Amino acid sequence: MPESFSQLQLHSPLSRAVAEMGYESMTPIQAQAIPVVLQGRDVMGAAQTGTGKTAAFSLPLLQRLMVHENASTSPARHPVRALVLLPTRELADQVAQQIKLYAKYTQLRSAVVFGGMDMKPQTAELKAGVEVLIATPGRLLDHIEAKTAVLNQVEYVVLDEADRMLDIGFLPDLQRILSYLPKKRTTLLFSATFSPEIKRLAASYLQDPVTIEVARSNATASTVEQHFYSVQVDDKRTALKQLIRQREISQAFVFVNSKLGCARLARSLDRDGLKTAALHGDKSQDERLKALDAFKRGEVDLLVCTDVAARGLDIKDVPAVFNFDVPFNAEDYVHRIGRTGRAGASGLAISFVASGDNRLVDDIEKLIRNKIEVEPLDIESDRGVRRERMNDGSRLYRDEEGRPPRSEKGEAPERVRSSRPMPKPVDPFFERPYEEPHPDPSQQPAWENPNRVPSRVSANIKTKRKVAALFKSTD
Repeated sequence: MPESFSQLQLHSPLSRAVAEMGYESMTPIQAQAIPVVLQGRDVMGAAQTGTGKTAAFSLPLLQRLMVHENASTSPARHPVRALVLLPTRELADQVAQQIKLYAKYTQLRSAVVFGGMDMKPQTAELKAGVEVLIATPGRLLDHIEAKTAVLNQVEYVVLDEADRMLDIGFLPDLQRILSYLPKKRTTLLFSATFSPEIKRLAASYLQDPVTIEVARSNATASTVEQHFYSVQVDDKRTALKQLIRQREISQAFVFVNSKLGCARLARSLDRDGLKTAALHGDKSQDERLKALDAFKRGEVDLLVCTDVAARGLDIKDVPAVFNFDVPFNAEDYVHRIGRTGRAGASGLAISFVASGDNRLVDDIEKLIRNKIEVEPLDIESDRGVRRERMNDGSRLYRDEEGRPPRSEKGEAPERVRSSRPMPKPVDPFFERPYEEPHPDPSQQPAWENPNRVPSRVSANIKTKRKVAALFKSTD
């Protein structure tokens, strides 16, 4: 098994590009996957996020495509031979940039297509001919229907973040795309997490695959320090700022579960003086790419985002990840905290656990197979006053020395009630014990009196009061 890229005997243009990028020794997933892909075998590869899966499938694909390299300007000489499918636009853009760097000294062409952008430049690039096409499923189907993407000569298909690609949301689009591809092809699946259901589904798309697992399935990186803090919903923002200040964190991802919550939190933190950018599905693609680029350049301290940024994004030296909300899907936790501690570096992952998140924490515990200890966290106010949650739901304020702070008159402050709903008022009528009916029949309702004489008119209907007639009847 090769240990360095120099042992792979890549074509000289690829070797030159790899050397310029500083690649020397290979990661375990690269050392095991690259020789298998070079043999033309189907692969199902599972490795922790941040271990170089992009190079593990890109370099052997480019090596095998070098036989088709040519300098012709005819689009017919440059059909799509390798298709790389990814679930998010940001990840597609990142992989496309990596492949361009690997192939920059070759005659192989690559292009990326994803939604949120104008189709005309993408169409022009596809019509000129490309060997490697990187795409998200929705936009690729748009080009297929417009007949600007022809896939009948595809030899290699890569599903990056395959567990998400085979999820029920992407599966219909993925099945339509695969129906346009030749039956005889090489299929590669790479991801950090593979559930048993996803493995069974993936097996139906592969032919005699080689399964490569360089680490325990769904494991988190050992270089990431993980903490779970018990924090009430109203205190999360204060806790976030407190931990950033105490741990002197320069940059961090902050993950939330909803697009609306992402936008609100980003605005709030920006008002508090933190350099913040928001990244979620309701942003235009141009805004999303600008926010990500600003974070990469260090112009933004906190990137508040939804799970669109949880997978595959490779930003070096990000020291911390905050789960402002515990993810609904346990697999997303593994991908979220994989944004830090990449390529063997150390990282910090902090999750805020509210009162209703216990089931979600249990799911994460089962997935990563590690016991999770939820730690208490003393929340400090902006004036250096610590807030402690009492057993009755109130908050008791204490100063830095642990004493209740005094007012100017020397009075201790009262406990501040939490935002729990007030109990409903009790109606005393419904608290009275059950009483037997009165034995006197006259006191009973008329419809329950057995001695009641039936009549045409109900006893409960009042008869009209007789009044004197003004005129005497003439009959």
